Amino acid sequence: MNPGRCAIVGLGSRGLMFVRGVAARPGATIVAVCDLNKVRAKFYQDTLKELGEPEPAYYSTDNFRLMLEREKVQTVIVTTVDAYHDVYILQALDAGVRVLTEKPMTTDVEKCKKINEACHRLDKHISVTFNYRFNPCHELVKRTILDGKIGKVISVHFEWLLDTVHGADYFKRWHADKSNSGGLMIHKSGHHFDLVNWWLDAVPTHVAGFGQLGFYGDKAGKASGFAKDYSRARGSEIAKSDPFATHLESSDTLKKLYADAEGEDGYFRDKNCFQPGITIEDDVSLIVKYNTGATMSYHLTAYSPWEGYRVMFNGTEGRLELSVVESTHRIPGTAMGAGGTAIHGSAAAPHPGPVSVKLQRLWEEAIELPVVIDHANHGGGDKRMLNVLFGPVPGEVEDMGFAAKQGATEIDGTRALAVGLAANESFATGRMITISELGI
Repeated sequence: MNPGRCAIVGLGSRGLMFVRGVAARPGATIVAVCDLNKVRAKFYQDTLKELGEPEPAYYSTDNFRLMLEREKVQTVIVTTVDAYHDVYILQALDAGVRVLTEKPMTTDVEKCKKINEACHRLDKHISVTFNYRFNPCHELVKRTILDGKIGKVISVHFEWLLDTVHGADYFKRWHADKSNSGGLMIHKSGHHFDLVNWWLDAVPTHVAGFGQLGFYGDKAGKASGFAKDYSRARGSEIAKSDPFATHLESSDTLKKLYADAEGEDGYFRDKNCFQPGITIEDDVSLIVKYNTGATMSYHLTAYSPWEGYRVMFNGTEGRLELSVVESTHRIPGTAMGAGGTAIHGSAAAPHPGPVSVKLQRLWEEAIELPVVIDHANHGGGDKRMLNVLFGPVPGEVEDMGFAAKQGATEIDGTRALAVGLAANESFATGRMITISELGI
């Protein structure tokens, strides 16, 4: 669906993918950009002009509703700090504007209720951009399960590993404050929970887990000896020798979006990942039960030497294994920002490894299923997602895959969020949490 006249609110690094996607489609244009920070807005305006697009109007977040009306916005893209998604989703829904929001849909129960109530009252849906659904390997998993190749799925084991570059980055920026991001269970793992809900065509019902800050933060950093004495990398001599540090000047995009914009809002993108005050977890174990009777054991590690994930499905007729190595290892001095890498997933990580989908039916040898491999653009998911959300670019064919037929709405956003919210509640109380307790 061509998005027509678009506006984007929240002008960080992730929003650039959407802006470029709109600019590439005839009949679609970014007519306005909205943010508190005028420097970041200017970067977006300049980027669009470089793409041959008209310069979009700038609006502060206080004038978001005015922007929708004055610029006759047809589609709004929400890429703000997670905790503020609801503010703009609700205003856009009331204005009759199509809404696309980055995951997670929001960060707490009350905000989620308000979004769902608005959608129900107005009889409208929003799109939650779960780009991992569109990864060809993930669609292969979906097709294999749907075709009954392993029978009814009884259990899933899902392990996700973030390395000491990508993983560390969450502990240096606004995500490190759980009030902003909901923690990795909501900001990052929401991707994974949505995938399992989608793969199994199931609804989560119970969650129990344990989470800890065992590697990052000041206490763990001092215990391991990794912590160095600086608050942020920019201007620090000590940080120059820290393999965990982010150097904003090493990336033109990071420099223009963040270093040059600091004077506007005081936001520092390059804090020490061993800083005090971090309120999110870096190591998490969960058990999730679904309405189909299936269970999932899930583990997230945010400090691994290699990055990737492994998912195993055990069914009544066999087993399916997905293995993706996004990066086999990291070398000191290649933290986010080094080598021009600004946005995880926009380009392949250094040292990409193998990808495989293995099927083994009962009483048969295992077979490797043919896979399409793309280590950039979130496994090829971003490109395919934009094809579905905005329509194909000239020369492309409209995507008709399983993800296209099952686009994520506020219903899917709520179900993925529910697992993360229940996980956080279980961490805090030590109890098994029934999803129905949450009231969403």
